Amino acid sequence: MEVASSDNVESTKICSHCERAIPSSNIDLHYAHCSRNLVKCKICDDMIPRKYREEHYSSTHAPVSCSLCNETMEREILPVHTGEKCPKRIVTCDYCEFPLPAIDLFEHQEVCGNRTELCHLCNKYIRLREKVAHDATCNGVPAEIPRANREAERDRRRPPPPPPQDFTTRRLVFTIAITGIAILLGSFIFRKPTIIQPK
Repeated sequence: MEVASSDNVESTKICSHCERAIPSSNIDLHYAHCSRNLVKCKICDDMIPRKYREEHYSSTHAPVSCSLCNETMEREILPVHTGEKCPKRIVTCDYCEFPLPAIDLFEHQEVCGNRTELCHLCNKYIRLREKVAHDATCNGVPAEIPRANREAERDRRRPPPPPPQDFTTRRLVFTIAITGIAILLGSFIFRKPTIIQPK
């Protein structure tokens, strides 16, 4: 196929191997070089040197494995997979910001979201999963303090018990002496009489 230009520029022909426009005077030389040294990639239609055909495939089109979950996929999908879909990618808990694999997130948040925190405006304990909604509607009116909190407050105001008395060495020696004397007296008082038998 010949392509002519109106500006007296040399006409071009399309190479049947690489499908590029080549000046007509060079088409035979180009075709000989092109067909011998270049090959068209069946996937991306790029013309690549024959000797780099395997390298081109392995670096551009070969399936790759995710380094986290070992799932095999096309190279173009890998960034989306590792960023959004991989079950072993690291994500953080909405409630405690603890980093963990995405596959464990639901179970963790079920437990973590049920923990409670005290709202300092209304003195109610609120589940973490309900905290955002509570904060939006909390009017700051203190609720009745729960019984456990009242008891803790009462215990806090009660004077502390007296410290335990010292058990000094002197007192210990005195106790041992009294005990020894009691044992000695008891052995004399409760002693069995000895019967002397005639010979």
